Amino acid sequence: MSEKVSADLFLPEEKKAWFSHDRFGMFIHWGIYALAARHEWVKSREEMDDAAYRKYFDHFDPDLYNPREWAARASAAGMKYVGLTAKHHDGFCLWDTKTTEYNATNTPYGRDLIAPFVEAFRAEGLKVGFYYSLPDWQHPDFTLDMYHPLRNREDAVALNTGRNMSNYAATMREQVSELLTAYGKIDVIWFDFSYPGRTYKGFPGKGPDDWQSLELLRLVRRLAPDIIVNNRLGIETDVPDVLTPEQYTPRTPPTVNGRPVTWEMCQTFSGSWGYHRDEDSWKSPEQLLKILIDGVALGGNLLMNVGPTGRGTFDQRAIDALDAYARWMKLHSRSIYGAGQSPFTAPDGCRYTQRGNRLYVHIYSWPNQYLHLDGLAGKVAYAQMLNDASEVQWLGADTDPHFVPPVGDTTLTLHLPVKKPDVVVPVVELFLKEGATP
Repeated sequence: MSEKVSADLFLPEEKKAWFSHDRFGMFIHWGIYALAARHEWVKSREEMDDAAYRKYFDHFDPDLYNPREWAARASAAGMKYVGLTAKHHDGFCLWDTKTTEYNATNTPYGRDLIAPFVEAFRAEGLKVGFYYSLPDWQHPDFTLDMYHPLRNREDAVALNTGRNMSNYAATMREQVSELLTAYGKIDVIWFDFSYPGRTYKGFPGKGPDDWQSLELLRLVRRLAPDIIVNNRLGIETDVPDVLTPEQYTPRTPPTVNGRPVTWEMCQTFSGSWGYHRDEDSWKSPEQLLKILIDGVALGGNLLMNVGPTGRGTFDQRAIDALDAYARWMKLHSRSIYGAGQSPFTAPDGCRYTQRGNRLYVHIYSWPNQYLHLDGLAGKVAYAQMLNDASEVQWLGADTDPHFVPPVGDTTLTLHLPVKKPDVVVPVVELFLKEGATP
């Protein structure tokens, strides 16, 4: 893009403080693809045309949809904000948009799904965000590309004739305007996704010029000055609101041109974002908790996804996963909220998060009585298990008058219970002495 991107299109750090404090959000991928129950990309993967895919629209009737229950489960799990797929790549809209009949009000359900959703999550105290797909395989002006369901048709070139991405970009702006003006203050908008520079059978990929990204971003900023906008519009900048690594935990905190940035990884309970009945790679409670802890230990957020069923419920596997978070966060949330990367270096088998003078030791591999923390000797005033506030003692003159440390040794050796506490990931809370630094 030749036009210079102004830094005032992106938020200053103080306006993102709530986001970096809260650390943990719920992603929800939901649409008519839940009826297929075999991945949210089913229309593209199986190369369905609009007529073949229409059966899901014609039978979409989530009679058990209760967003208050969704919100209660999110809150219990410790999640502080939410992002709902207002529109995914198939073009189906969950709200009563004026731009297309391809929306929830024209399905058998017959009602706007977003209004009660926003009301329910706000009532639980969560901040509200919308996911909005940049691709739209339903829109008649969206040109064919490597992901379009019609890409391999013999008449694909003819089908592409006359399509106009400028018309589609105008529709996007109208839809985004509806989302940002009809439901009160929206805290996050999550665009997805740009793929320039890729070509398939002569069809080019799409990027910021196709989406008219700068014009779209200016519209968003005008309608919602304090909203957090993710980085997937394809606009190059040193100051994005938030970076969004997907389905992996970075080894080190992400940067842009060497500068630290706000970031949030998005992950799934299983291998699919939308409801997938037969998908069986669901993560264990230990995996789920470590994803959250690993992210916060690197100074990032976690947006963990749920894919509701076609009837509007969370299936039992999703409920079990949320319950794993709920049980652990009930006792350990203060090692997450307001916490971030510590300047101290954690030993193998542990992760540190830190909030002010409190250093949290997340123990992935429970040791045999002793846990050695390098660089912390003489810097800790008190230690306790976070799950029950039971004191943790350490070897040293404070607890053993006969203890003589080796000369120059800076290691603090915690004396832990022989038996691991009955929590998936135990945490020791260290109260650092004033001015303690590595």
